[in-house]
Order: sequence, then structure tokens, then C-alpha cells
Amino acid sequence: MEEMELVKAAKRGDDQALAELFQTSYPFLLKYLLKLTFNLQNAEDVAQETFSKAIENLSRFKGTSKFSTWLISISTRVYLDQKRKQKRELSWLKQEQAVRKLKWETQANNQAWDDVMEALGHLEDDLRIPIILKHYYGFSYEEIAKIMKMPEGTVKSRVHTGIKKVRKELSSIDEESGFTKPLSQG
Repeated sequence: MEEMELVKAAKRGDDQALAELFQTSYPFLLKYLLKLTFNLQNAEDVAQETFSKAIENLSRFKGTSKFSTWLISISTRVYLDQKRKQKRELSWLKQEQAVRKLKWETQANNQAWDDVMEALGHLEDDLRIPIILKHYYGFSYEEIAKIMKMPEGTVKSRVHTGIKKVRKELSSIDEESGFTKPLSQG
């Protein structure tokens, strides 16, 4: 059968046609993914996810391009999504490592590491920086806006949002330890 006939049969629920489509497409797809990933295991994982998505969305394949081209477009999106996810995870991991290192250095120097610093360490930079400038260094909202090159209203909003997140984390710590720690909102 030709490719388009196989696609039509697969859309009608012919498992044999679907299997044949995938068998003929797999070597081509895997070679492409090896060039993207430079890793056989990763290429195979992306190929598997690509086939899974292709099965889910087979009814959407219009046939305006070759089936293999459609698979390439799906696999490219799967690969790029995977890379974005890895980048986010790596960023989070680096942030966590930095917080742990600072905590260890503080404790090694016999300094107090309070729960507020712990909670601040879990905030994103765009929330943590305005809070530190406002509550630890006493800068005004206007000064922080100039430092961060953003509108004053944005600074106020980020300080407010960040403090809410810190308080939420501190309340969970307080529930565990039985202590309460006030945090001014200034």
C-alpha cells in the first residue's frame, strides 16, 4: 500500500496499517532525532513520544505533506519541549544548590540562618530582589523602581506578591515547629 492509503486505513482503525506506517517511518525519524539529540536513548524516547502523539492526533493529519514530514514536525516540538523543561529544571536545581550553599556557609560561620532567608531563597529573582531592597536595605519603592528599571507599581506588586509567598511558606514552617514569626509588610 502507498503511504496515503496506509494513513487512510490507519485513520479507520486498521492497526496493521498504523504499524506499517510506523515501521517504515521509524528509521528515518530515529536518524533525524539522533542528529538533534546526539544521544541514542534520548532519540528513542523522543521517537516513542512522537509516535504516541501521532496516534492521539492521527485524525488531524490532513495529508498535505508526507506522513514522515508530519512525524518530523511532531518530534521537533517534543524535543524542544523537552529541552525547555530541562532548562527550567536545571535553573531550579541551580537556585536550590545556591540556597543550600549559602545556608551551609552561614551555619559554618556560626551565623543564624532564619526561616525568612530560607523562604526568600525559594522565590524567583523578580520577587526576591525588590523584597530584599525594601525590607533589608530600606530602599523606597521609587528607588527600587529606578534600580530595577521598572514602574513603581510593578515593584509594589512584586513586593506584595513575594511577601505573600514568604508568609505562606513561613506559616507551613510555623505549623511544623509551633512558632510564629511576624514579617512586616512595609
